[in-house]
Amino acid sequence: MGKFQKRKFERPSFMDKPNYKSIGYARVSTSGQTTEGQFADLKKEGCCVVFQETISTTVKEKERPQLMAALNALDEGDELVVSKMDRLGRTQVEVVNRIHDLQQQGIHIRTLDGLINTRGLGKFAPVLIGLLSGLAEVERSLTRERTIESIQHRKETGGNLGGRPKTSRVKEGLVLRLRKEGCSYRSIRAQTGLALSTIRRIIVEQEVVAV
Repeated sequence: MGKFQKRKFERPSFMDKPNYKSIGYARVSTSGQTTEGQFADLKKEGCCVVFQETISTTVKEKERPQLMAALNALDEGDELVVSKMDRLGRTQVEVVNRIHDLQQQGIHIRTLDGLINTRGLGKFAPVLIGLLSGLAEVERSLTRERTIESIQHRKETGGNLGGRPKTSRVKEGLVLRLRKEGCSYRSIRAQTGLALSTIRRIIVEQEVVAV
């Protein structure tokens, strides 16, 4: 009978603990929604910490405290994990810019819907980002064109577009000044009495024309 030889178990590479952090970010836009589903999925995917917030999609990146906290927690080699790409920004342009900025810092991005995983792409990651950048540029150009056409139409019709009441130049100027001072949309609404949709339109039109 042969002698039993004890063999050392070699731990498969896929079982090794990764030498990078997976930081999760979960966001919903209304108080009627919850981040619980996203949180559970992100934890299941190995995120060591998940930052969560309920905040409108109209709010700028710097006014999203939990997103900023998630970004600040990332180091080179780490990955930011979100449920979908739209968690990273308000528009495709913002999303692509965010992905590009993180890649420049050596930080990877992964979405749970499987659309993107820059770590898995390896040397092809810049190709994908370049493609996304091209699509984002098309979106930006089309948005700018539509907005300029809208502004021109309002001028030609005396400021009334689609039955919408005219907003005075004084109030438009006040909206832009308050926004420049860092006021939120809700704060501007309280100070001007204008609807959030009107405030958003004034600010977006100004940003597009300034490009």
